[in-house]
Amino acid sequence: MFSWIRTLVTACWRPLQRYVRVNMDDVTLGCADDSLLWCKDLEKHYCGDFSFAVVQANEVMEDQSQVETGRDSIFVGVYDGHGGPEAARFICDHLFQHLISKGLLEIMEPYPKMCYKMLFQQQDGFLTLVRRTCAIKPMIAAIGSCCLMGVIWKGTLYVAHVDNSRAVLGSISRSDNIIAEQLTRHHNASMEEVRQELRALHPDDSHIVVLKQGTWHIKGIIQVSRSIGDAYLKKPEFSVGSPVLKAEPSICTSVLQPNDRYLIFASDGLWKHGIARRLLTMALHEASRKRGMTYDQVKKLEKGVGRYFHDDITVVVMFIDHELLGGKAVPELSVRGFVDAVGPSNFTILEGMDPEARVPEP
Repeated sequence: MFSWIRTLVTACWRPLQRYVRVNMDDVTLGCADDSLLWCKDLEKHYCGDFSFAVVQANEVMEDQSQVETGRDSIFVGVYDGHGGPEAARFICDHLFQHLISKGLLEIMEPYPKMCYKMLFQQQDGFLTLVRRTCAIKPMIAAIGSCCLMGVIWKGTLYVAHVDNSRAVLGSISRSDNIIAEQLTRHHNASMEEVRQELRALHPDDSHIVVLKQGTWHIKGIIQVSRSIGDAYLKKPEFSVGSPVLKAEPSICTSVLQPNDRYLIFASDGLWKHGIARRLLTMALHEASRKRGMTYDQVKKLEKGVGRYFHDDITVVVMFIDHELLGGKAVPELSVRGFVDAVGPSNFTILEGMDPEARVPEP
C-alpha cells in the first residue's frame, strides 16, 4: 500500500476496533510528512472519539471543515467549495459562530427552523460580500460551496446539508454485521428526481439540464442544484439568466440508538470513488487506477495537477460510545481541517445560559 495515502487511512481506521470488529493487519501509525495531506488521528468528544483527515488536490485548498466539541455536544461542518475557496471559508468562519451567538445549540428551537435560518444567513452574508467585491473581482460571483453540518446534542443527531457531500451512520445489526445508512440525499443533476424537479420549476427552459460528456449539468455548467454562493446562477444582478440554484437545506434528525457506532461526514471527493484515512486510501487508489497510474506516480503530482485525478477530500469520522453519554467531561476543542491548530471551542459561551430563554428572530 502506498505510504502517504496509507497513513491517511490510519487516522480514522485504528480506533474503529474499539467500536466494531475490524481487521487491523494493514494499519500503520502516524501521519505522513506531506504538505498536501493533513490528519488528526484521534481526539475526544463527549460521547466517544473522532478522527479527521484532508487531502489537497486543487492549487488552492477549496474544501474547508471544522469540528467543535462541547460538554454535551459536538458540531461537524464540511464545506466543499467550487470555483475558489472564498465561499467555503466564509461558511467556516461564520456558521458555527452564528449558531453559538444565538444560543441555538443550547436552546434547540425546532431544528428545521434553526437550519433554514442559519444556512440562509450564510447565503445572504456571502452574497453581501460578493456585492461589495465583484467590481474588483468579478469572478467571485461564480464561487460557491456545498455545506454539510451535523450536531450531536445530548444524544440526538441533527444533520442539514446543501450539497453533494454525505453523512453516513454506521450501526451494528443483531448478527453483528455493520450496517451503513446514508442520512443525506444528493442535490445533484445526476439524480433523476433532481432533474425532474428542475424541469418542473423551469418548464420553458429546454436546456435547464444538459447531458455533457456523459454527466448531467444544470445549464451545462454545474452539477449541484443547491449551494451557498454561486451568485451568477441565483441573482439576476449577476447574470442575464433566471435563477436556477437555491440554498434550501435538506434536514434530518434522529435519536442515537444503542447499536449506533460511528458517523462519517465527507465531501464529494470521497464518494466519487468509493474512518478517514482508510476511506481516503480507497478513494485515491481508485482515482489512480482510473487514470492508469500507480499511486507512486500520483503522489508526486503537484497541487493543481492532482485536481485532474481527484478532488480535494475531507473526511470526519465520529465514533460513538454510549457508555460515555453524560459521563466524564472532556476538553472543549475547535479543530479546523488542513489548519494545524487546535484551540478552545466557543461552546463555552453557552455556560450559564437560561435554557428556557427564547432566541430573538434575526
